[in-house]
Amino acid sequence: MAEVTKSTLIGEALMMDKGIAPILMQNGMHCVGCPSSAGESLEEASMVHGMDVNKLITDINAYLKNK
Repeated sequence: MAEVTKSTLIGEALMMDKGIAPILMQNGMHCVGCPSSAGESLEEASMVHGMDVNKLITDINAYLKNK
C-alpha cells in the first residue's frame, strides 16, 4: 500500500493518486494546481497554510488504505 509522510512532495502524492487532490483542498490547500506547490513537501505546504500536517497525512493515508 502506498503511504505519504511529512516529507512527501505534493507532486509525488498526486502522482500516487489524483484522488488526493480533493483531500488537500478540503483541508484548506487550494493551491494544488500551482506549479510551485508540486515541489513542496506536505509539511512545508501545511506550515505555509497554517494546517495540521498530521491530520492531513492521516486523512490521505486513510483514503489510500480504503480505496
